[in-house]
Amino acid sequence: MGNQRPIAVDLFAGAGGMTLGFEQAGFDVLAAVEIDPIHCATHEYNFPMWKVICASVTDISGNDIRQQSDIGDREVDVVFGGPPCQGFSLMGKRAFDDPRNELVSHFMRLVIELKAKYFVMENVKGLTVGNHSQFVDEVIANFENHGYKILKPYKVLNASHFGVPQHRERLFLVGCRQDLPLPSYPFPITKPAKAKRISKELANLPNSPTVSDAIADLPDISRYQELQDHDWCIAEYRKPQSIYSEYLRGLQTEPSNLSYPRKYNPQLLTSSISTAHCPTSIARFSATANGETEKISRFLKLDPQGICNTLRAGTPSNRGAFTAPRPIHPEQPRCITVREAARLHSYPDWFRFHSTKWHGFRQIGNSVPPLLARAVAHQLHTVLGINIIQPQDPIPLEKDELLRLKMLKAAEKYGVDSHVIESRIKKVDLINPTIV
Repeated sequence: MGNQRPIAVDLFAGAGGMTLGFEQAGFDVLAAVEIDPIHCATHEYNFPMWKVICASVTDISGNDIRQQSDIGDREVDVVFGGPPCQGFSLMGKRAFDDPRNELVSHFMRLVIELKAKYFVMENVKGLTVGNHSQFVDEVIANFENHGYKILKPYKVLNASHFGVPQHRERLFLVGCRQDLPLPSYPFPITKPAKAKRISKELANLPNSPTVSDAIADLPDISRYQELQDHDWCIAEYRKPQSIYSEYLRGLQTEPSNLSYPRKYNPQLLTSSISTAHCPTSIARFSATANGETEKISRFLKLDPQGICNTLRAGTPSNRGAFTAPRPIHPEQPRCITVREAARLHSYPDWFRFHSTKWHGFRQIGNSVPPLLARAVAHQLHTVLGINIIQPQDPIPLEKDELLRLKMLKAAEKYGVDSHVIESRIKKVDLINPTIV
């Protein structure tokens, strides 16, 4: 077959972690649907060659997605996404019919309307535990009733088994049309560095990159006063500590990466606005040992030779706008920056996030690490049997004003109500007296 890249659609796209993973596996993600205009703007910055559709999946049809993107009447190879859901089983009521889980049924509706060859549904590990697993069984039964077969048994995959320096477990449900062969789940390629217990299947694998491998070459942000006011500056990078950081910096071409190269300034340090901690917090952070949790803030101080704990998004504005605990830097008495979190999540340095810490961490914490998404996407690429040549022409990333939009302007840009996501009320964190 020729070099035509397979076509994908991302639902619940966020900033684009799964979009990037599928792009790296050779897919053209021609349409990404996302309800939050702030995330849409970030997605548009990083993927200027494709279409982001700012809408709720509840208000859009498969035909809308085709017409508003370059898909047109072409076949869709895969639809993927992580629909937020509660997954609660109610007495006398099927969980699938619970209105709190309606986004899952809209995900399925769009897979069917687009006649997608394959789908990948990603979700929290908690859906596989206890009564919640009944919900997963119902999702599977509904897909099977609509002409799709499911890869069984379904699996929870850990990002640290796929070259990511972070413990992050996610459920992946994979299915295809009846007329097609099912793919396999990806086999682990790394074991988590410094893991206390290792299963037999992982024992002979190389270690995942460490925290140090991921972030040790990044500039020392304390040397750059301008990072107190905005999230970027020209900075001096250190010598790379690992092949992992060389790939993320673009210093080496990764043979298995089929994404479009991006044109950007490699001297620019981005997503690195600093946090002003009070002196007592700084003293407590300094006194905490690597790999231990600081007693008052409950923040983990990263072990440079281990991996990161799961990076979380915090709660959205309509549930209190609480900031998730951010790990403490392994060598400096401060929380990590958005860029350091991005490195620990396997995002390349050209990929940028919203200029505020709150949105930036939320975008990372809500996303699938690109390397984990890529491992799953590669299995689909393999089963599709399409030969893809690595693209050579770099795509310029120019519209950095998209990363500074406030909700009102972002909503105006995409023609949606600015209250589609409730506005955030700033709170003062009494443990670390700085605006969170």
